[in-house]
Amino acid sequence: MTMGMKRVRIGVALAAFTLCGAKASPAWAGTYLQAAALLLDETNKSEDWINAHFGDVELAEIAHQLSEARVKAGRQLTVSKEVERAHPHLLLTLETSERALAAAVDREGTRFLRLLAQARDEERTFRAILSQQRQTLPDLH
Repeated sequence: MTMGMKRVRIGVALAAFTLCGAKASPAWAGTYLQAAALLLDETNKSEDWINAHFGDVELAEIAHQLSEARVKAGRQLTVSKEVERAHPHLLLTLETSERALAAAVDREGTRFLRLLAQARDEERTFRAILSQQRQTLPDLH
């Protein structure tokens, strides 16, 4: 294992640890919404970056490892009553994105694009259900 790969693995572990810290906080919609916003922002950035650099397998592998950490973190979030109807769609977004990035590792362009569109549809559903519950994600920008 090269030094660069060790750094990537350490970075993935730190990202997962940081994102999982939301579980230790009190169960309230604000913490959940902040964590969901962070997970979705990083998901979208990874998908866009890999889409722009499709064919770079090493880069896709790093993005895939990070997506696995986001899926794990999403599964460990404390879900309050205010967002419980929307949460399955957050998980579907993260899981579908992970599968899309796995397809990028395998250089399966058509599958990557199909799963990317599916992940974005799930994110829109997640946001729509949050809106119905009078909840919104904070803006990270």
